[in-house]
Amino acid sequence: MKISLVILYIATAVVLSVKSGPVRSQGQSSDITAADPMPITRIYSDSTGNSHFSDSSVRFELVDYAPPAPPISVTDVFGSTGWMVISSPVGWYGDWHPVPRRQYMICLAGSLEVEVSDGETRRFGPGSVLLVEDTLGIGHRSKVIGSERGYMVALPIVEEQ
Repeated sequence: MKISLVILYIATAVVLSVKSGPVRSQGQSSDITAADPMPITRIYSDSTGNSHFSDSSVRFELVDYAPPAPPISVTDVFGSTGWMVISSPVGWYGDWHPVPRRQYMICLAGSLEVEVSDGETRRFGPGSVLLVEDTLGIGHRSKVIGSERGYMVALPIVEEQ
């Protein structure tokens, strides 16, 4: 498993200083620039309880995250109560269901096919990031496709009080 991918996405803790634009780093022969935005697929419920996909992204800023290491691209910190790994065998199928809580889902291995109630179906593989928010209504249905067991990291979102 590529746990380093998870660490890359999760390792946005305390940001000490933020710089914008290209940064010349010690020992680097070229300018370092911030990463392009990372795509995120959102699954949400509308006011009638039907679920839909929407496309979004998170933006990066170039930061002196761990001096004297060169600057790296980081996002804002996302509030989470912890994380867990979910695994399902090839062929696993979850008929219509809402998600138990708002959460980010990061696909580590395997492939997942998800259908929302408006009829749209999308496939997600390793490196895909989803923001799943269809906590009410019909929800979505999903299945593990292909020949590899599915592994996903779930990061429950801290709800503002």
